[in-house]
Amino acid sequence: MALGPRLDLRQSQSLVMTPQLQQAIRLLALSNLEVESFIAEEIEKNPLLESGGAAEPEPGGEREPEAEAAPAEAPDALPEIDAGGGEAALDIDPQSEDFHQDSAADAMAGPQSGLGLDGAAGRGAEDGVDFDSFSGEQVSLHEHLRRQAGEILSGADLIIADRIIEQIEETGYLHAPLSEIARQLGAPLHEVERVLAVIQTFDPAGVAARSLAECLALQAKDANRYDPAMARLIDNLDYLARGNVAALKRICGVDDEDMADMIRELRAYDPKPGCRYGGEPVQAVVPDLFVTRSRGGWSIELNAATLPRVLVNRRYHAELAAGAQDRASKAWLGDMLAGANWLVKALDQRQRTIVRVATEIVRQQEAFFLHGVQHLKPMTLAKVAEAIEMHESTVSRVTSNKYLSCERGLYELKYFFTSGVASADGGDAVSAEAVKSQIRALIAAEDPNAILSDDQLVDLLRAKGFDIARRTVAKYREALRIPSSVQRRREKAVPA
Repeated sequence: MALGPRLDLRQSQSLVMTPQLQQAIRLLALSNLEVESFIAEEIEKNPLLESGGAAEPEPGGEREPEAEAAPAEAPDALPEIDAGGGEAALDIDPQSEDFHQDSAADAMAGPQSGLGLDGAAGRGAEDGVDFDSFSGEQVSLHEHLRRQAGEILSGADLIIADRIIEQIEETGYLHAPLSEIARQLGAPLHEVERVLAVIQTFDPAGVAARSLAECLALQAKDANRYDPAMARLIDNLDYLARGNVAALKRICGVDDEDMADMIRELRAYDPKPGCRYGGEPVQAVVPDLFVTRSRGGWSIELNAATLPRVLVNRRYHAELAAGAQDRASKAWLGDMLAGANWLVKALDQRQRTIVRVATEIVRQQEAFFLHGVQHLKPMTLAKVAEAIEMHESTVSRVTSNKYLSCERGLYELKYFFTSGVASADGGDAVSAEAVKSQIRALIAAEDPNAILSDDQLVDLLRAKGFDIARRTVAKYREALRIPSSVQRRREKAVPA
């Protein structure tokens, strides 16, 4: 057989991670509000795209108890979507059960709602009241302190005060060394200490303290309660932390009644006085999905108030295409149209995928939605992915940064994925969240004179059917930020 070079033609298929596919995957992990920002950027780049406001809610995942699941679509493909719908889109009976006029999403986004989820006027109510306009000016801690310094100090003292205020943290503490501040300003250390003493008299009481003890002492002085007994109590906070009230009474030279009064006074002080100023306004979590009960099943729909929507301006495309163009212009216009069509399809696929995953979560965790956290079942990403014939990584992206609102409250989708704890009677495993709920309830109801140890918690949990080890109980208790039995006993020994 002769050996020599030759040319062969072969056909093969391979999955190529195109930039568009990468963006479609990235869209799954974004919340509705984050997708709005992404769409705004795409609209700036593509003249054929325009915002369509809030999208209509995706049809709810109605699940009948005995109904067969519909065939799942290929999760990795972006389907060709008929955006028009024709006459079939208008063939609706407004009185039928499937026509949701008063769904959770309609209530938040409809014209009659007036207010949206974010507290601002809803899209359908142009004359809605903007309550944010009534909010007062948000003054930061540094601005609050500088205003007071400007009223009292001047000249070099004001310059020193400004540098000290710059170093004060949001909690109100000053951890920067005064010697370093003095070196930077070229000022004597005693002058910096004198200005600091003035700042420590500012509102809020306790600001510019360098330790917890100094913070409490400043507040005691402001309340005219800093007598020798209180000073000794503040100097020995470690005894109070250990619950050694007897030693504190000897050190302070007071009786039980005076000690209880001093501890009560101390607990009324703010250990982080600066936190009441200057923090960023708290942003309410906006749900991405609504889950409501319907006759014979559950309804799952996307939040229409924040659901992003984008449209392709076909008329503008026709105007551009009708003009005289060279090859480069035609290629550019074709790319813009292809990109716009892709984005519409990608957003539609994202919505469908989110609803499918949420529907399966509700199906597997139905006992939770009916009876509460104690009936939460162990569930993994792989289990949901297998049920809906998707890849586990796709389910992971869908459940990231997404929140679900139901009659029991607002939950992140990740909340429903928990590990399992074996049942003591050999039955089905129970969720770790259900065990944590039981531990929290048992400790909350414990007798102050009979604090439950971790071993006792193990016995009580096994009596309830949870086969759990002591180290697991300790791990869950620490995750709940509940102190140990020794610490709880000391805390309850201290007068309230």
